Amino acid sequence: MIQRIGEPVLSGQVYKRRPGIYAILIRGSSILLTHQEEPEPEFQLPGGGIDPGEHPIPALHREVMEETGWRIDAPKRLGAFRRFTYMPEYELWAEKVCQVYSARPTLQLGPPSEAGHTAVWTPLEVAIRIVANDGDRLFLSKFLW
Repeated sequence: MIQRIGEPVLSGQVYKRRPGIYAILIRGSSILLTHQEEPEPEFQLPGGGIDPGEHPIPALHREVMEETGWRIDAPKRLGAFRRFTYMPEYELWAEKVCQVYSARPTLQLGPPSEAGHTAVWTPLEVAIRIVANDGDRLFLSKFLW
């Protein structure tokens, strides 16, 4: 069973399962986060939804590129968590099943291609405090300490 992190499940609410994949990308004493402007401005681990029929590793490469402009190498699975949340950008109540990987950022090809995202190199100790969700925070703290 995958650990639930964050908001409680709302009784009677129907949730659509949404698999996703996220990356912890470290260079020196900094971590690469993405700042997403909408629906609420927040810092996150780079990543996102796995498309139907898509394998997780290509999805990880695609999502990191879209949200940061960086290529990555050597992904290693760290674990997973579940979040039950409303996603206003999709008008969807979702059970997000989030796989978290570590990987090595290897080459910046340009800015993020996904609108409203900015790649931000952040000191490790700051990143744990500013990421928006408890699951990202948990995996950052496990990985870093």
